[in-house]
Amino acid sequence: MTLLRQRMLNDMQIRILADNTQKSYLIQIRSFARHFRRPPELLGPEEIRAWLVYLREERRLAPASLGATIGALRFLYRVTLKRDWSDEDFPLPRKPFRLPVVLSLEEITTFFESVASLKHRTILMTAYAAGLRVSEVVHLKVTDIDSKRMVIRVNQGKNRKDRYVMLSPRLLEILRLYWQDAHPKEWLFPGSIPGRPITRHAVGDACELARRRSGITKPVTPHSLRHAFATHLLEAGTDVRRIQLLMGHRSLSTTSRYYRPKVFMCSVESSPR
Repeated sequence: MTLLRQRMLNDMQIRILADNTQKSYLIQIRSFARHFRRPPELLGPEEIRAWLVYLREERRLAPASLGATIGALRFLYRVTLKRDWSDEDFPLPRKPFRLPVVLSLEEITTFFESVASLKHRTILMTAYAAGLRVSEVVHLKVTDIDSKRMVIRVNQGKNRKDRYVMLSPRLLEILRLYWQDAHPKEWLFPGSIPGRPITRHAVGDACELARRRSGITKPVTPHSLRHAFATHLLEAGTDVRRIQLLMGHRSLSTTSRYYRPKVFMCSVESSPR
């Protein structure tokens, strides 16, 4: 490991960046340096612009992927190398606004009926019924399920924040059925490696297999189950700020994308005829 790489890693650890973010940033910087065959400390704004053009035009990366690259570059040069560069030196492409594709209640039922494995069905139903990110659901521990208070504790979710989410009676019933079958010890959903939880990729594969078996043509991912959770709560009349807390969103604007279609429909229905 080079001295600069170690310094950057230490800077990220001091700021308690998520492990996945640390790995991603180091990979991004390594690719950047290899492309120009020079150490990152010898590269500047001109190389950054050329790199972003290459990723966009040649590699055809989406704006979201470019955002991760820019985040890594900003951290390296502003934090680790302490370069006094402005945002203009790290041009961030605008992301196109797209509403999330949401499954209906009928599609949700059909989807879960198509999950053959009890373990996988329980994982995916927990992601939906509690509105969890896939990284959050795979890291649940047995002790995080509080049946007395009817809540699930999410430890160190996104942005390193703990939160509680609701535990519905139906989900508790499913979790108990799964526990009686699997008897997990530490991790609620253990993986194939002893002492480790199931991986996000394994959950994603199980989700895609169920989608194909269900015949649903919409894209279905663990994250789209989270979208469905928020939308179905909104349609049931839940306050959007409560949904924000349950989802663990830092900003209300992130949650607001779920109610834009509803607001639009209400405005159309109330307009003069």
